[in-house]
Amino acid sequence: MKIIRRIYDFKGSPLLAAIFVTLLVVEGKRQLRKRRQPRLNRIVTNALVSAPAFTLLRLLLLPVMVKLAVKSRQLQWGLNHRYNAHPVVKSLVAFLLLDYSNYIWHILNHKLPFLWRFHLVHHCDPDLDVSTAIRFHFGEMIGSVLYRGAVVFISGATPTNVLVYEILFESATQFHHSNWRLPYRLEKALNKVVVTPRMHGIHHSIVRRETDSNYSVIFSWWDRLHNTARLNVSNNAIVTGVPAYNNYSELTAGYLLKLPFTKIRPWQPGDPNTEARSTLPGKNNLAE
Repeated sequence: MKIIRRIYDFKGSPLLAAIFVTLLVVEGKRQLRKRRQPRLNRIVTNALVSAPAFTLLRLLLLPVMVKLAVKSRQLQWGLNHRYNAHPVVKSLVAFLLLDYSNYIWHILNHKLPFLWRFHLVHHCDPDLDVSTAIRFHFGEMIGSVLYRGAVVFISGATPTNVLVYEILFESATQFHHSNWRLPYRLEKALNKVVVTPRMHGIHHSIVRRETDSNYSVIFSWWDRLHNTARLNVSNNAIVTGVPAYNNYSELTAGYLLKLPFTKIRPWQPGDPNTEARSTLPGKNNLAE
């Protein structure tokens, strides 16, 4: 489709590649969390896992969402087609609806056992950096086609809305997964609006209560609105990953691709180190 090539391929993809490389460089110079694995090995593993998912993103997810956006406009059925407003206002409404729906989708990936077995591939990365932002199983991508396609149709987002949001969605995902130590005051200010590396690092903690928080993708206020924000955890205390999958040597690309189709291990309930911990005062104050 021409609009995908014009907006996503020719503009979005070079921008996303530049952001990825930039974050790769800066997180190497200003490391937020201490690494536990050789960096190059993880980049290769995560790239291999992501290859089928990104193929589906380009050949399935984007075309389906754009076609449903066109169909919604033709039928005048979606929410944004049911009222009169300036196109800029409608674009902002569509953007907020798309981002909020991805907050909900993220929660579903954690709460529904079938979806978790695919999302687990992303979470069992024992380190967290910009390469984790591309580490998604192709099964999760297939599920997102159904969910995100339905949201596009119901919201009445235009094809341009869909593609611009997708570029910003992927940019934000790279940013908040990065291992970049931003100046604390700057990050604290940014976190009032968007998800930042410290905030999302808590979401990747081996402590279950912390993993079950901070689900937002672009705007951080969805978590505050629904009381799912947890920010008062010292970054130095965080260990990332999933306790039941802490054997680095088994987490090869081949193993990760077949992982959702195997028996999923329990989180390790009863272990005080992975169930809860003492936190700093002020639940919604981003800790340094």
